Amino acid sequence: MNGVVVMSESDTFVSDTIGSYFAEVVDILGRLPVDRLEQVIHRLEGARWSRRAVYVCGNGGSAATSIHFASDLAKGTLAANKPPVKARSLCENSSLVTAWANDLCYDEVFSQCMDPWIEPGDVLVAISGSGNSQNVLNAVSAARAAGATTIGFTGFDGGKLKDIVDICITVPCDSMEQTEDVHLLLCHLITTCLRNSSPRNGAGNASHTLLFAPGDVPQKGPPEREDDAGERHLLGSGALRP
Repeated sequence: MNGVVVMSESDTFVSDTIGSYFAEVVDILGRLPVDRLEQVIHRLEGARWSRRAVYVCGNGGSAATSIHFASDLAKGTLAANKPPVKARSLCENSSLVTAWANDLCYDEVFSQCMDPWIEPGDVLVAISGSGNSQNVLNAVSAARAAGATTIGFTGFDGGKLKDIVDICITVPCDSMEQTEDVHLLLCHLITTCLRNSSPRNGAGNASHTLLFAPGDVPQKGPPEREDDAGERHLLGSGALRP
């Protein structure tokens, strides 16, 4: 037709969907709880400097995100004069996950995979779009019982997850696809911040800073310590900025 492209009704639908999808994601990003995101970054930076471990878990697309995030934390945050982040995904060993699912039940796969390793001051990042994945909720309960800090990434109304973690990032969205998009973007943002943050008061300085106001972190969170000046701090917490 002389080089003239005629758009069908289907083509228009695709074009409109692309535009609206991108616009919706941009709107979601503008409504994220930045203060809580800063708390997450500070807590992970504290885990790095106090040499505590970071565990990540999730199902389906969130399982893929958990493996991606753990990889980025372990390698993508490497920088001069800063220790590496000790990160691992509870989804990465399919033999172990399926063994626990087969021999016990799927609801306990993450808690059981984590049980031999989790210690006070460690961090669990639990990812669930709905916030209601039972194996993720059970992992959070196990981590809290061990004295670890728990962080949740969720969407929709936050589900049950938002009420049992120490810090929750709830993506204000009712689309699972866009919720998972934003979760991965947050993982990359956190990785970038941890890589580019300035070393705290020189390499190897082990000083700690209280990151949360009283009452922000539930009593079941990590234990506290008292420094030489009599100030109380969350065990394993650290400041992002020097």
